[in-house]
Amino acid sequence: MRLIITGSPGVGKTSVAKILGIRLKHTVLNEKQFAMDENIGKWDPKEDELIIPLDLFAKSVDRLFSEKENSILEGHLLCEIKTKADYIIVIKVDPEILETRLHTRSYSEEKIQDNVFCEGIDYCKKHVLRNYPKDKVLEVESGKNIKETLDRILTGLKEKGAKL
Repeated sequence: MRLIITGSPGVGKTSVAKILGIRLKHTVLNEKQFAMDENIGKWDPKEDELIIPLDLFAKSVDRLFSEKENSILEGHLLCEIKTKADYIIVIKVDPEILETRLHTRSYSEEKIQDNVFCEGIDYCKKHVLRNYPKDKVLEVESGKNIKETLDRILTGLKEKGAKL
């Protein structure tokens, strides 16, 4: 099964993906690391982030999914591309909780407000639903802990008919 886990920074994508990967015996990759490994994108020192060309990135993700069927790719940019994923999981969290999490990660105030705003308007969910049929999309509210979020994902995947 080829899975994408996306959502705003700070919703728990990376933590959940690692545990889900162990549970399903899937390879887990982070979008930023994958892009760097594939030599996609350029580092922008002013923004202090990797700028990834989405068309080239989507082609590389499709190649990955063709080569490694049992894969999980996680990252916030993944909501903006269409790939050969079997299911797309969008993790959501209350914007006030997100704001607190991003403060503890020492994000700049501008980045915090940008991400809180995007979470508040369902940016990732809207983009995912433009790129994928609704039956492939699983929206999950971040739980009180990783296990609760993981349980919600596994239950939702089963309800959608995924073979776990």
